[in-house]
Amino acid sequence: MIVYRCEDTLESIFTAVYLAYEEKRDLQDTYLSLTEDPMLFATDVPVTADEEKAGKVARTLVRRFGERDYHTICLALATEDTQKAQTVFRTIVQGLAWTGTGRGMQESRMQPGNSHQGSSKGHLFDNLADDSVHKAFALARYANREVGHLIEFVRFEELENGILYSRVGPKVNALAFMMPHFADRLPIENFVIFDDRRNLFGIHPAGKAWYLFHGEETDQPQPVWSGEEGRYQELFRHFVKTIAIKERYNLKLQRNMLPLRFQEYMTEFQ
Repeated sequence: MIVYRCEDTLESIFTAVYLAYEEKRDLQDTYLSLTEDPMLFATDVPVTADEEKAGKVARTLVRRFGERDYHTICLALATEDTQKAQTVFRTIVQGLAWTGTGRGMQESRMQPGNSHQGSSKGHLFDNLADDSVHKAFALARYANREVGHLIEFVRFEELENGILYSRVGPKVNALAFMMPHFADRLPIENFVIFDDRRNLFGIHPAGKAWYLFHGEETDQPQPVWSGEEGRYQELFRHFVKTIAIKERYNLKLQRNMLPLRFQEYMTEFQ
């Protein structure tokens, strides 16, 4: 068995997928691991993320299966499941087999516009009866639900320099999926979303493209509010309290719809 030891990044996992095909491995006897746990009778292959190779995998997936399935794969890889790399790898292998391309990634050598002649375009998640495909779909659905919650529950604060700042702590690596939503709705604003679980910043300069920045462990921001921010926060809390209907107060339902882990980041619960 060949075990590719990957980092927990999309680029590293996609690089391992590329190498498995390029090196003509037995795909049924290949494993992608995110841990250092030893496996008996296995040959370890350390993987260094390669943007070019990862990009070829991404373009191949989009070309063969479409943007929607590629997005679903990315969502699955945003979770913290330790088996996600192998799950996604097996899903890709199964998808290529179902579209009749066999070892199509190896044949096209991941070059865009050089797909296997006569191959039919299918979907990665057609075969949900397969355990890996089903698990990848379930991981993506979980991540998508988390992203949807975050988009609804994010609260921005105005800092003294005019930047809009928000802090989140999601269970999945969600910033790459959140930033396009807010960049589309706040195109002329400078804003930052900080993931304090991963020390990851989503940064959007006004009128420009957004990007992600990995901070160091010591880069814990200490935001300073603008002069009016405290006043508006108090007004918002008063508004939320005023519109509440006492007779319909249901704490159990509230926690079901709005879990406690989100509330610590929301203005109205501070």
